[in-house]
Amino acid sequence: MQSYTIGQAARLLGVSPDTARRWADAGRVTTHRDDNGRRLIDGRDLAAFSVEVAQSGPGDEDVPYTSARNAFAGIVTAVKLGDVAAQVEIQAGPHRLVSLLTREAVEELGLEVGMRATARVKSTSVHIDRA
Repeated sequence: MQSYTIGQAARLLGVSPDTARRWADAGRVTTHRDDNGRRLIDGRDLAAFSVEVAQSGPGDEDVPYTSARNAFAGIVTAVKLGDVAAQVEIQAGPHRLVSLLTREAVEELGLEVGMRATARVKSTSVHIDRA
C-alpha cells in the first residue's frame, strides 16, 4: 500500500504541512515512521481522512446553494477580455483552472486579478489519470 509523507498529505488535502502535522499530533489521522524516521500516513487512512475533512467543511452559513459540488476557492490570476467572450484563470492551491465565459458575465461579477473567486466544476465526463 502506498504511504504519504506529511508534506504530500498536506498538498493532497489542500492545507499547509503545519496543519497536517497538527492533525497527526492530535490523533485525527494515524501516522507511522519509515526507516529514515519520516512520518508517513497510509494511503487508505489518508483517503478516509480526506473524506472526513471534506464532509466537515464550512458551516451551513458559508455553503452556497448550488448543485455543483466541485468547488475550487482561489485567487483570480488573469482575466482576458474579448469582444464577446472572456477567459478567467484561477489559482486554487496547486490547481490552475481556466474558464471560458461571456464578457458580460465577467463584467457583472466584477472579476479582476487579485480578487478571491470560486471555480465550480460540473461535468458528465471526468477523466482520471494514475499518478
